[in-house]
Amino acid sequence: MMERELGRVLVIVPTYNERDNLPMIVERLRAAVPEAHLLIADDASPDGTGEIADALAADDERIHVMHRPGKQGLGAAYIAAFRWGIAEGFDVLVEIDADGSHRPEELPTLLAALNDGADLVIGSRWVPGGKVVNWPASRELLSRGANLYTRIMLGLPVRDATAGFRAYRVSTLEKIGLDDVQSQGYCFQVDLTLRTVRNGLRVKEVPITFVERTAGASKMSRAVFVEALWRVTAWGITGLPARLRRRRR
Repeated sequence: MMERELGRVLVIVPTYNERDNLPMIVERLRAAVPEAHLLIADDASPDGTGEIADALAADDERIHVMHRPGKQGLGAAYIAAFRWGIAEGFDVLVEIDADGSHRPEELPTLLAALNDGADLVIGSRWVPGGKVVNWPASRELLSRGANLYTRIMLGLPVRDATAGFRAYRVSTLEKIGLDDVQSQGYCFQVDLTLRTVRNGLRVKEVPITFVERTAGASKMSRAVFVEALWRVTAWGITGLPARLRRRRR
């Protein structure tokens, strides 16, 4: 019923060395949203993740695989997957991690919020009701601090702009534009959130439980953090005059 109301839903699962996690996350997604299609976008994983994806797709016509030539970053993987989904006529595009940190069982809640009139729905750790599991205090402090800095610098009415569990209407992505998006990592999520807000579209956050991965290696790195810091700072400085003009009005 939900898919008929929203249109065709495509869940995008970017992968790099996720052979231990992929079969289980696919199984959980198919159970949680059986009418949705899945696109596994693999960046030439050397551990054989791409071959596992192909085997899963061979057994299920709703599973598709995009093989990319190498590891080019999360943002580039999502942009390529978005373009594929738009070309194939999907109406809703979902981002979700392959490592199980985003619980597929909560995806229907995100889709329900999208169906309720939102243009972008973010599964948020930092709104009331959201939480993280198995994170050290230092990691939680870093994420909360980064999101607070982002909210202040950019004037975003969003508590978890770096979150990677989210659902977009295709019309949202078409309006905000993808041609000049160059950001990667967690900064990619901030970039698209900022574009959505600046285009006057509605962003809604729903609480989720984020569970730290139990298999595989995290893709978080110093380079990812540094990119997010300097891009958010630059966007905040360049956007400050427009924000001040809006306040004076």
